[in-house]
Amino acid sequence: MTFAILTDSTADLDQNWAKEHQVTILGLTIELDGTVYQTVGEGQLTSPELLEAMKNGAKPTTSQVNVGQFQETFEQFAKEGKDLLYVAFSSVLSGTYQSAIMARDLVLEDYPEAVIEIVDPKAAGIGEGYLVMRAVAARDAGRSLAEAKEEIMDLAPRLRTYFLVDDLYHLMRGGRLSKSAAIMGSLASIKPILWIDAEGKLVPITKVRGRKKAMRELLELIKADIGESTALVSYTNDLEGAEALKQEMLALEGIDEVLVMPLGPVISAHVGPNSLIGFVIGKENRK
Repeated sequence: MTFAILTDSTADLDQNWAKEHQVTILGLTIELDGTVYQTVGEGQLTSPELLEAMKNGAKPTTSQVNVGQFQETFEQFAKEGKDLLYVAFSSVLSGTYQSAIMARDLVLEDYPEAVIEIVDPKAAGIGEGYLVMRAVAARDAGRSLAEAKEEIMDLAPRLRTYFLVDDLYHLMRGGRLSKSAAIMGSLASIKPILWIDAEGKLVPITKVRGRKKAMRELLELIKADIGESTALVSYTNDLEGAEALKQEMLALEGIDEVLVMPLGPVISAHVGPNSLIGFVIGKENRK
């Protein structure tokens, strides 16, 4: 292994897969009904448990990975003499990235020879996770940390993330969207579609009346710029919708493979039940 790879639980990677491929995952936490839950490891809060609680009126909040957690992890790799690549949650959507920067500075004071590279892909969910998967593939092919980072830095600006949510209340409640935008998207039968723009912000694109029409619009957005043959779909408690979207995407020219994965609890806490997310690598950078 030429270098170590680190990410966080917003990447929504299967933890067994991560262990098998020697990827370390640090977990953000979720507070639900007065109890703080981990999102990685034993006793972790699962998405189905969280979504059921939200259906019953629970209002979860999420907390970033703190400086101390990063410092401890970075020091461990520094002591072992392992170069490290950390693919982070979007710096605009969480303070996790900034915590990592602060921790790296602290560790480099004691271990000035340590190599700790931190990438802000301006991404979230399995889109972030896919970039980690590409880093793993590069490492396992014998490429250097610098080469893996260069590939991610090329892919990340072209990663398009489109959200179809039932309503915008949860995003507003979590501070990811303004109250006025949320109200406009919560009118009768209106299904909002959002994306993550070039700055890493979550931005409403359009509002469509009815879920079937919204699915068609989501597909139109996806097919507008396809630069790589692998795409991804993520979902909260709507596997049927995710599989339907997958089949529609496979029918598009330029897409040969679609990976379908459930949304993890951190992002689920912000988008809520019945959400679908489509990810595709475009030819052009996001604007």
